[in-house]
Amino acid sequence: MRILVDGDACPVKDEIYRVAYRTEVPVTIVANSHFRVPLHPLIDRVVVSDGFDAADDWIAEQSTPKSIVVTADILLADRCLKAGAIVLGPTGRPFTNASIGGAIATRAIMADLRAGATGSEGAIGGPAPFGKADRSRFLSALDAAIVKLHRS
Repeated sequence: MRILVDGDACPVKDEIYRVAYRTEVPVTIVANSHFRVPLHPLIDRVVVSDGFDAADDWIAEQSTPKSIVVTADILLADRCLKAGAIVLGPTGRPFTNASIGGAIATRAIMADLRAGATGSEGAIGGPAPFGKADRSRFLSALDAAIVKLHRS
């Protein structure tokens, strides 16, 4: 079992590290550039090329039914679900086989709306600011995913 993290702009890395220390589940943080991670045997860093989707490709290739993937990227979530991984968004929202189709459709609709927005009157806002409730929800979801994998 291991936790794979789409490290670019992941707001819950510190929470993931704390859970990893407590549960002794290894973590791999994947990104396109060098970044700091704690010096700990459970924490690994993988720096991929800056090619388009290089981090996503690496994570998807490493995903297995014994993986927990943390990402906000819906298309990466879909690829990891197909590999059998448990996938969580940084807000604690799980991506599931039942929900991923709707998430992909919503993503496409929002991209179309943003592309058609003109000027400040038509601007489409992004996600709500990340807060304490999101962190709490994420920690609960990560704990639940680890328990689920331990039982399987």
